[in-house]
Amino acid sequence: MHSAFAQPLAPVLHTEGGVATLTLNRPAQRNRLENADLKALLAHFEAINRDPTVRVLVLTANTAGQPKPVFCAGYDIGGFDEPGHGSSFFEEIPDALAALRPVTICALNGSVYGGATDVVLACDLRIGLQGIEWRMPATALGLHYYPSGLRRYVSRFGLAGAKRAFLTARPFTARQLDALGLFEALAGPEDWAPTLQALVDDVLALAPLAVEATKQSLRDIEAGVADEASLRAREHMTSQSADFAEGRAAFAQRRKPVFAGR
Repeated sequence: MHSAFAQPLAPVLHTEGGVATLTLNRPAQRNRLENADLKALLAHFEAINRDPTVRVLVLTANTAGQPKPVFCAGYDIGGFDEPGHGSSFFEEIPDALAALRPVTICALNGSVYGGATDVVLACDLRIGLQGIEWRMPATALGLHYYPSGLRRYVSRFGLAGAKRAFLTARPFTARQLDALGLFEALAGPEDWAPTLQALVDDVLALAPLAVEATKQSLRDIEAGVADEASLRAREHMTSQSADFAEGRAAFAQRRKPVFAGR
């Protein structure tokens, strides 16, 4: 195991080949998120956004030694009592994740609970491990969830699915989640690594400029803040780009394009 995982503490960031991998790293505590972890995640998000070489973020978890893999047990509710923290502070994490420039992939390699489910939903794409469980127990704990999390649930699960999640607190199986269209792929342990790598490779093969502009436009549309002028400007910018010229040339020559991100 990489030396960075020797101490099960803050999330670990590793960047290589245009891919940033961010790993939750409290396996003995089922990767629960403490306030220190939330601050570390925000710092890592800022670093990723500042690095122009990063085109893909993979969010995953260290599940070593767990009887059953748990991606994250959720927010440590003891942290609610610390000044300046609680649900309003937690909300900053999925909101910041959703706003990141690179394409974000959640490699959901274990079960997930509570606020961590919204972190998963904040990613652009997801692959899931077969046999995992997903549960949102907010109302079972007496909590009304924060607004952006409710909106993400309705957007990703649909209203019926979001009602089931919050108004029953019953768990979802991996197959139920897959039926909702949550996953790009659902994989077993034996094909987990190649399934994830194939998705990363597909994203890396796309034109960087077009991907970044399109992701921003999709976020604007989802948030209800898109305007025609901005969408047209991004369309025009990419249509005049060197990447589009290369894409057309490669298509005509029946070869793979080599994009430069401009």
